[in-house]
Amino acid sequence: LRLDEKVRVVVFKSEVKGVFCAGADLKERAKMDDAEVAHFVKGLRSLMDEIAALPVPTIAAIDGYALGGGLELALACDLRVAASSAKMGLIETTRGLLPGAGGTQRLPRCIGIGLAKELIFTGRQIDGQQAFSMGLVNHSVPQNSEGDAAYQRALALAKEILPQAPFAVKMGKLAINKGMEVDIASGMAIEGMCYAQNIPTRDRQEGMAAFREKRPPQFIGK
Repeated sequence: LRLDEKVRVVVFKSEVKGVFCAGADLKERAKMDDAEVAHFVKGLRSLMDEIAALPVPTIAAIDGYALGGGLELALACDLRVAASSAKMGLIETTRGLLPGAGGTQRLPRCIGIGLAKELIFTGRQIDGQQAFSMGLVNHSVPQNSEGDAAYQRALALAKEILPQAPFAVKMGKLAINKGMEVDIASGMAIEGMCYAQNIPTRDRQEGMAAFREKRPPQFIGK
């Protein structure tokens, strides 16, 4: 996906009705020794980092349970859409653990330190509407009879992104992600570097021409 120039948006959904991702298999985990657990969790953390580093926008369609590592997967995405009936939580402390695949870092960056600490310390599960109210998800939608309401809303969101200039969207994502890691002055420099890369693109010229000619732009990602 990272290398496929035709990919414009990635939507993560589950093929299992009622479950986005239920997290680690604790029965499997119980058979591991300490070193194996450490290696396993390190691999999960690397996977989430790779998902977060995908150059195109990513959307998690949460139509059911997103618990533990399942919520960490959703947090690694750029945008999240949840059914109002979905259940989410970093529940690791209820099992003698703490989030180990990015949850302690991505959740506070998403909803703020105080709320993140409350959810992680208590291991509480929240529904889609509660998640929306605290900014954990971008949209909360009523579940439908097919059980894929979040996926359908995620597709609609993806279709809003598709007509926009692909390279500009990629540079926007990069500028935001890298800028959030540094002070604002450094972030402005990062934005400037990303903008500079966008200036010579054919899509920028097309955007200007389409505006002048009062027609929809036809972006090609170049």
